[in-house]
Amino acid sequence: MSSTTSRRSGTWRNWGGNVVARPAREVTPASVEELVAAVRAAAEDGLTVKAAGSGHSFTAIAATEGVLIRPQLLTGIRSIDRAAGTVTVEAGTPLKRLNLALAREGLSLTNMGDIMEQTVSGATGTGTHGTGRESASMAAQITALELVTADGSVLTCSVRENADVFAAARIGLGALGVVTAITFAVEPIFLLTAREEPMPLTRVLGEFDQLWAENEHFEFYWFPHTTSTNTKRNNRSAGPGQPVGRLAGWFEDEFLSNGVFQAAQWVGRAVPPTVPAIAKVSSRALSARSYTDIPYKVYTSPRRVRFVEMEYAVPRAAVVDVLGELKRLVDRSGLRVSFPVEVRTAPADDITLSTASGRDSAYVAVHMFRGTPYQAYFTAAERIFTAHEGRPHWGKIHTRDAEYLAGVYPRFREFTALRDRLDPERRFQNDHLRRVLGA
Repeated sequence: MSSTTSRRSGTWRNWGGNVVARPAREVTPASVEELVAAVRAAAEDGLTVKAAGSGHSFTAIAATEGVLIRPQLLTGIRSIDRAAGTVTVEAGTPLKRLNLALAREGLSLTNMGDIMEQTVSGATGTGTHGTGRESASMAAQITALELVTADGSVLTCSVRENADVFAAARIGLGALGVVTAITFAVEPIFLLTAREEPMPLTRVLGEFDQLWAENEHFEFYWFPHTTSTNTKRNNRSAGPGQPVGRLAGWFEDEFLSNGVFQAAQWVGRAVPPTVPAIAKVSSRALSARSYTDIPYKVYTSPRRVRFVEMEYAVPRAAVVDVLGELKRLVDRSGLRVSFPVEVRTAPADDITLSTASGRDSAYVAVHMFRGTPYQAYFTAAERIFTAHEGRPHWGKIHTRDAEYLAGVYPRFREFTALRDRLDPERRFQNDHLRRVLGA
């Protein structure tokens, strides 16, 4: 393994293009020992430290004017314990690489989000989730992790060792230290049958509880300015596998969902009055289909059209009301919304700052094409979400502060007290964390 590189940094930008930072220097450690040395050197120089993976967060959670840690040399599987049903992976490993490696070993995560470009530590540290009736976020599948803290200590955390840190650091926001390795629960690879089907919004909302209860994984996209949705139901299958054909997959997932959709977004951004008409065409572009494949090929899909996003978790029982209010907002406001609204669910979990901590949750995500003014739409949507005690996704745009968040997270003070203990000098602080966690 090559040694650490350290250099004067240029400009760092996130994937969405809405966050820019100029760190004093960048460090690319090739081992835990080199990362420890980088953290200690930053302390000697009076610099803060942030780790940045693929930059898929839409917030400034990874931005820094201090030392930017690049984890691309901390990659790969450390070990597989088939008896325990776990895999330990370096924190900088991209999810795509992990999924491919697990599949070769005949293993799989139980659930995952819908993209594979993130690193494992970035995805879990911000609360990345998919959708599931019983299976929760990626962080909820962590059984242990390794963390470098502000004083250079290396902590191994699990329910048996440093349990209080484990409870919080699974979704640690980069505020408790730099995660260097994660142990996930895995299982023998299985098949999922996906059923994608257009459905009227009135039917989806009227039958939401039934659709959720009858399917292991249910989600839908609503196209603003229309009464149409596209639904997706994923359930385990005994097989045989019936993957999407190569030509059909290219046509629907690349040509339509990325190529044509990208062109439609350009037109809508240039000529906003065309957006409602484009939305009606887009809502009819995809037809019903079913296919059966291994998990990551069903859960994830290519996302090549760049956008910005806000997502809130609301109590699952409130999601129908939230969608109804969001539709009325779009209908009466004159807003031109060119991206569909995504709705998913997750069961309650026990992670301190998980968006599903202690309550069954539904996620409502609003998007706008990159470069399109989004503030008016997101501000109005956020009023709806917060009226229902919404919890903002830690990696997506929101305007909430520590005072609000302390009111919707029962264990918020538990997290900040742990932060005070592990990072009293705020080595891992930045402006964003100062807003959401307090000084």
